[in-house]
Parts: sequence; structure tokens; C-alpha cells
Amino acid sequence: MIKSSQLVNLKIPLVLASSSPRRKKLLEMLGLEFNIISPNIDEDNVAKDIYDFSLKVTEIAKTKALKVSELIGYEAIILGADTIVVLDGNILTKPNDEYEARVMLKKLSNRTHIVFTGLALLHKPSMNFKTCFRRTEVSFRQIFDDEIEAYIRSGSPLDKAGAYGIQDDFGAVFVKNINGCYYNIVGLPLECFYTSLRNFINELEEEGIL
Repeated sequence: MIKSSQLVNLKIPLVLASSSPRRKKLLEMLGLEFNIISPNIDEDNVAKDIYDFSLKVTEIAKTKALKVSELIGYEAIILGADTIVVLDGNILTKPNDEYEARVMLKKLSNRTHIVFTGLALLHKPSMNFKTCFRRTEVSFRQIFDDEIEAYIRSGSPLDKAGAYGIQDDFGAVFVKNINGCYYNIVGLPLECFYTSLRNFINELEEEGIL
């Protein structure tokens, strides 16, 4: 089996600017070696005046990568990422408690929402950037109250935007249809990341930076 680590000539460390276990797992699936440093930024105050959702997630991803660049003292490519769930033009963030999770899941029931993920690759020390984003439509079937309560009791909805994870054993059965990248819903669109990383490395090499 060929892993993407064999297809990307990564000569310097890759740093994931995220504490998300889902993004960590997806990068591991690609066979890439990387470090993890959480940026610890206040996401609510980043890009709050940007109303284009694709630009918003990209700007937050850039901010995360920049923050981590301040925390390391070595050359690296830093990956920042941000995912939002949008229903009727409103962003559904991570629920603060079980009540909010219940309200979100009831809103999503039998409806179609949109997931945006923005990625930013930053090379330190040149501070060159490359960004991309993906948009995926997700349609839920009708979710019954007993299913919502069982899912909430599992604790899974509380750390996820929109109060669900498509990769969860239970959350997956809510999804009737998707239009776009599956991995975008999980939080790291792999095609977007992989092609951007290859192109970014090529550009840095052409400019004599790597």
C-alpha cells in the first residue's frame, strides 16, 4: 500500500495546529509524521466581521497557524484548520451543554446543512502561506427524540460543531446524503490538504526556500 508520505517530499517537520483527535487520526491515516501544538486562540473573536463562510474558516485557520508559528523555534510547515456547520445562514458552534446539543440536533433533523472547512499551510520562517477550503452539503433524515437522547448520553455531541460527528458509530446513521467531501465533515478535507501540501512544497522549492 502506498502512503501519501511516500508521495510528498517533506524535508522539514509538519506541525498540526489543532488538538482535534479527528484531524490527528486523519493525518496518521495518510502515513505522515507530524507534531501537534494547540494554538489556544479565541475563535469567536477571529474573523467575526467576515460573513463569507469560506473566507471565515480560512482566516481562522491562518490565525491558528500564525499563533503556533510564534510558539516554535524551528523551521516547519504548520497546518491550521477550522470547521463550521451552517444551517439557514447561521453558524452552529460546539454546544455548551446537553440542552444546546439537543436543540441543535432537533434543528438539523430532516434538514440539509452545510459544512465548511478551511485549511492554511504556513512555512516558518519565510511566512509564506497557502490556503484552501471545501464546502459539503449534509442532509439528515428525521431524528427521533429517543435517538437524540441516546446520542447525548454518549457524550459525543458535546465536543463537535453542530453537535454531531459523521464518523461516530451513532452519529453516522443520522446522515441521509452528502454532496461533497466526506472528510471535510470530519474536519480535514484530505484531497484539499494533500494537493495543497504538494503544491506548496513545489512552490517553496522553486523559490529556493526549501
